[in-house]
Amino acid sequence: MPSDSFAFKQFVIKQECSAMKVGTDAVLLGAWIKPNGAKTILDIGTGTGVIALMLAQKSKAKIVAIDIDKSSADEAHYNINASRFKDQVEVINIPFQDFIKTYSAKFDLIVTNPPYFVGSLPSSQVNRTNARHTSTLSFDDLIKGVKTVLDPRGKFCLILPKTEALQFRAMAELEGFHLSKLMRVRTRADKEEEKRQLLQFEITPSEFSEETLVIEEGGRHEFTEAYKMLTKDFYVNF
Repeated sequence: MPSDSFAFKQFVIKQECSAMKVGTDAVLLGAWIKPNGAKTILDIGTGTGVIALMLAQKSKAKIVAIDIDKSSADEAHYNINASRFKDQVEVINIPFQDFIKTYSAKFDLIVTNPPYFVGSLPSSQVNRTNARHTSTLSFDDLIKGVKTVLDPRGKFCLILPKTEALQFRAMAELEGFHLSKLMRVRTRADKEEEKRQLLQFEITPSEFSEETLVIEEGGRHEFTEAYKMLTKDFYVNF
């Protein structure tokens, strides 16, 4: 998928400088989230700005998109200013830990495609390490920080590999979060193993729902109807 730019139906993502390029995880998360009338959204670790733009396309919310990496924040700013959603999204180059100390407002919806490598070999590129490894944003810092800036009736959504998702869920529940939605993601119909989990947490307990999404059936790039339906508002070919 990665190249110097990636075209969606309503915007184009330039991704020459961002630490992380457009990938399936980000698109899945952006497509799965339902803003449901949210007026304010925070995107933590925005990268190219793709999730912020996806949420701007499907809502009228004011979106704050933050990233610790200056190159990523600059590129997100470029992508957003080049889109018709430029008045909806503000990009800030700041670590999440510093952001929560300076921003007093509460958000209706908080989203993130977070770093999740713990103790694995870091990349030689510092910005890529920051984007992929928990060294700069631990699960504990993320969970506690979200709790301080999430509206009591708000929602917190993210995507993680299965093992890390189980760990994150346990930590979040200890901090008083309740899992309200879960999507298990399998890459192929002939493989039972889950590759990713999309999770939605709330502070106030609510009814829980769960589903499974299979991305491909048959050969490579033979996408399931469910995957096409989920992403059809964004991918040009669907």
